[in-house]
Amino acid sequence: MTAPDAEPAPEPAGPVGPEPSGPAGPAPADRELSVRERAVLALERRSWAGPGAKERAIREELGISPVRYFQLLNALIEDERALREDPVTVNRLRRLRAARRERR
Repeated sequence: MTAPDAEPAPEPAGPVGPEPSGPAGPAPADRELSVRERAVLALERRSWAGPGAKERAIREELGISPVRYFQLLNALIEDERALREDPVTVNRLRRLRAARRERR
């Protein structure tokens, strides 16, 4: 039992939940996509009216920079879980990336 004037134990720092995929390696195949990963795919499914609209939506809706968004998106289109979640969007993005590489 703790004393009444004792301070509460500090809460753990950082995000709670499964670790995102990153430099340490790919995420386990049996893990579901995170809320952020699903939001990135949902944003990518939309069409955009004009220049800057997508970048503005990335900042406002996801709270991240466009550079970070595209880093997450590029990792996500390699992820088989994303392919299972949204095959139309992921395959479209893979085709666009392949076409850009061929033009180089």
